[in-house]
Amino acid sequence: MTLSLVALQLLNGVEQGLLLFLVASGLTLVFGVLGVLNFAHGSFYMLGAYLAFWLAERTGSLLFAVLLGVPLMLLFGFLVERLAVARLYQRDHLSQVLLTYGLVLLFNELSRLLFGNDVHPVATPALLSGSFKLGEVQSWPAYRLFTSLSCLVIALLLRYVILGTRFGMRLRAGASNAEMLEVLGVDVRKLFARVFSAGVALAALAGMLAAPLTTVYPGMGESVLVISFVVVVIGGIGSVRGAFFGALLVGIADTFGKVLVPSVSSAVVYAVMAAVLIWRPRGLFGAPAEAR
Repeated sequence: MTLSLVALQLLNGVEQGLLLFLVASGLTLVFGVLGVLNFAHGSFYMLGAYLAFWLAERTGSLLFAVLLGVPLMLLFGFLVERLAVARLYQRDHLSQVLLTYGLVLLFNELSRLLFGNDVHPVATPALLSGSFKLGEVQSWPAYRLFTSLSCLVIALLLRYVILGTRFGMRLRAGASNAEMLEVLGVDVRKLFARVFSAGVALAALAGMLAAPLTTVYPGMGESVLVISFVVVVIGGIGSVRGAFFGALLVGIADTFGKVLVPSVSSAVVYAVMAAVLIWRPRGLFGAPAEAR
């Protein structure tokens, strides 16, 4: 394997990992703060991709589709939280799994009803249709660079919000002890609704950005959900920082696994997860048992 090919696969792995981070960060926030095991999280990724396809087809601009689609998915996430997820806060994990899995079935059937079973391509924006040379043969698409930089900017914004704002302070307090936060006068239900809506928007944004790379089809969120759970477990449940580094590790491992050992590539990510858990049973940045 040439140096340029290694560089190409490394860049692809990082880009895949950064997209995974958007999905996994919302998943780990919802579980860490709300305590809800959300099996429907991958469906929001799918809905974001469909929304990007539908809006881009009508406006001719993927950028406009993203700018309009993210607020729409924020509102949609708020409605789902108020109408369904809010009923799960005092329920056990089995109830959470059953209801959120029911949402998966509902969203899949709605996507088939509205768009059929066909695979829908989403055009790459004309301004980002070029590529960068990495050698005599290899090149890296400009759109992948754009998605990577966009995800990095969002990761930095998330870090600032969580560590440097009053909302982030309440979020961290809610993850630690929601009952005490409510006693101190904070509207915990409103906080939970905002966190869930943000998680939905992050997953949908990942789907919008990934749509030109993967095409759009019913059920596309299921595989993303599984790999996102792997990222959350590797990084440590409830840790956004862990989701970031776990996503990069998974993205790189998956990319090189498909190149180097394609016959068993599907097992490479799970082998990495097993190795991390043997080394650190609570994940890379998971809180120790006595801290919970």
